[in-house]
Amino acid sequence: MKITATIITLDEERNIARAIESLRCADEILIVDSGSVDRTVELARNLGARVIEANWRGYSGQKNWAAEQASHDWILSLDADEALSEALEAEIWNLKKSGPRHDAYTMPRLARYLGRWILHSGWHPDRKIRLYHRAKAKFVGDFVHESVHVEGSTGSLENNLLHFTCESLSEHVKTMERYTTLAAQEIAARQEAVPLARLLLDPPWTFFKTYVLQRGFLDGPEGLIIAHMAAFYTFLKYAKARNMS
Repeated sequence: MKITATIITLDEERNIARAIESLRCADEILIVDSGSVDRTVELARNLGARVIEANWRGYSGQKNWAAEQASHDWILSLDADEALSEALEAEIWNLKKSGPRHDAYTMPRLARYLGRWILHSGWHPDRKIRLYHRAKAKFVGDFVHESVHVEGSTGSLENNLLHFTCESLSEHVKTMERYTTLAAQEIAARQEAVPLARLLLDPPWTFFKTYVLQRGFLDGPEGLIIAHMAAFYTFLKYAKARNMS
C-alpha cells in the first residue's frame, strides 16, 4: 500500500509546512498550486514535495485532477490548513503494514478556531473520507463542500485529522463571504426557490441547533461566536441566492 498525499494550494505559505511535515507516512507528497504569489511553492519544494502548477478547476475538479497525477493509487487528500495528528499518522502506518481491507477510510476532524480546539458545535467528530483508492472513489460537488463518493466499502480510522481554521474573526468573515457566494451559486444552479420564510426562520434555527442541540455552549465564548456565524452564514447564503434568481 503506497500512498500519495495530495494538497491543492493558493497562497498557503502560513500553513503548507505544517501540512507537509505531518505526512511522513506518505510515499509521495504532491502539491497542485493554482497561482500562488507568496512562498507556497518554494516552501513545498524545499520540503521535498512534488509541485505541479495548474489552472483552477473548482474544488472537486482540482482534487480529482491531483489524484490523477499521483504516482500511487492510494490517495491521502488534505487541505493546506490541515495536518495529521501523530496518532493518526501512526494509525496510517499500521494500515500500510497490515494492508487495507476497504476502498476508502473516514477519519474524524478536530478543528482549532480562534486558538481553541472545538469539541462540540457540530464541528466534531466531523468525519471525512480523505484516504481512498482512486479507482474506487472521487470528489463530487461542483461549488462548495465537496466530498468523496465511494464505489465500494468504507472503513474508519479513529484518530484526528487536525484542522487549523480561522485565527481571527476578520479571517472568518472573509472566508464566509467567499463560501456563501459559492453556496448561493449552487442553489441558483439547481433553480431552487428560496422563500422569504426560509430567509427569516432558518438563521435562528441554525443558531439554536448549533448552540443548544449541538452543545456549542460547552465550547465557551468561541462556541457562541460559531453559532452566531453559522446563523449569519445561513442568512447570507439565502439572501445571495434570492438576489441571483
